[in-house]
Amino acid sequence: MNPQGERWTTDQVLALAPDEASRKAGGRLAAPGPWSETGADEGAVWGQCKGSGKKPYQAVVDIKGPAFKCSCPSRKFPCKHALGLLLLWAGEEWAVAAGEPPQWAGEWLAGRRERAERSAGAPSGGGAPSRAPADPEAARRRAERRMQRIGAGATELEQRLEDLLHSGLASADRADGRGSWDETAARMVDAQAPGLAARVRELASVVASGPDWPARLLEECALLHLLDQGFLGIERLPAPLAATVRSRVGLTTEAADLLTGPDAATVRDRWLVLAQQDSEDGRLTTRRIFLRGERTGRMALHLSFGASPTLGSSPTLGFARAGGPPCAGGAPIHPLDLALPPGLVLDADLAYYPGARPLRAALGERHAPAAPGPVPPGCGVDAALAAYGDALRDDPWLDSWPVVLTDVTPIPGRDGAGWQLADADGESALPLDPRCLGRTSLWQLAAISGGSPITVFGECGHRGFLPLTAWDPTPVSL
Repeated sequence: MNPQGERWTTDQVLALAPDEASRKAGGRLAAPGPWSETGADEGAVWGQCKGSGKKPYQAVVDIKGPAFKCSCPSRKFPCKHALGLLLLWAGEEWAVAAGEPPQWAGEWLAGRRERAERSAGAPSGGGAPSRAPADPEAARRRAERRMQRIGAGATELEQRLEDLLHSGLASADRADGRGSWDETAARMVDAQAPGLAARVRELASVVASGPDWPARLLEECALLHLLDQGFLGIERLPAPLAATVRSRVGLTTEAADLLTGPDAATVRDRWLVLAQQDSEDGRLTTRRIFLRGERTGRMALHLSFGASPTLGSSPTLGFARAGGPPCAGGAPIHPLDLALPPGLVLDADLAYYPGARPLRAALGERHAPAAPGPVPPGCGVDAALAAYGDALRDDPWLDSWPVVLTDVTPIPGRDGAGWQLADADGESALPLDPRCLGRTSLWQLAAISGGSPITVFGECGHRGFLPLTAWDPTPVSL
């Protein structure tokens, strides 16, 4: 670790990898052999990696971001060359010597710093206005028309749910049932309500999915009915709950409005990165970064979206996602840029998206370079369940809530099923989410524990606990 405390561990670097294949490929490049002209300063690492062509690939990493640039054709961010370079730098101090960046790296770094300075200077310059539409009146009319379309979609969906209950839940298992749900979801997309469309698709996935599927279908129908009624009567709801309903149906707020708009309210803290997780959904990659404030104790979730690595070089997507980017109609989806390995601490401003139980946040000005952080304090199983219950009271559509469990021991079930996390006193245990059963990460969690209590971060919800990071004592992504 250098005097600035910015040299990362190998685990922190590997936590940036978008998938297991990238981890392995980056590991193969973590030796001096393929690299030339490597160097580092207090804010960046760079080098050239020999590839299959005549010209080596030029890779540079802004470790204050972090952000990455490589001349290779990969659509993954970070690519294997950036990962290999960071692993080489993190491994031994002598492997990457200190120096001045070459021109090709310096130009990119200078451009990033100029943009960061402009962004940081905007709020302090008298409260710079957020991005405003060219014609505010036209924007208002468009917003009203969209609200009307969503209202019509919610009304139609209510009729669909009523018909289902009149005909009986068993009718959902007919041969043409799936096509009917798909048609209903498509109509919600036409109504510009991607959140409703996503929940309709979830209904379709519940049908005939297990012996108790009618009960689960009824639960999901009730939640969807509650959301429909909430939107149709949104003018009568308290402002925080109304904001939650708007978000759940798919109406989003621009990050620029949160950070620099007339009603902007940011929270400055030292934010510990608890986990980073990438997931692919068709043509879109979603990156979720969980943080917790050292002073405030507040949880935060930063979402970013990028083109799936399987899309090649397609610059635009005609795709809409509930609560996601405003990408319907072919708006550009840029590659993922922001990456924060678990264990780092950011002295930064966050602006929370409005809601009855705010969690999602936009990242604003950073006041210092990222630095390694401590093992986070946590709670027991009972307190984790209480935290989810409190959040669910404010947002009944919430699937889970992020929590840090401390002094818990992973206990395997028979034949790899029914895993639990048990409190050290043995009085309480929390079942693990069935979605993670069968994954090697559970045995990795057991190996880290070795039968002793450990600290684990994850999401606590109605399905159970989904572990994302464990501390050994450095963070290990699961």
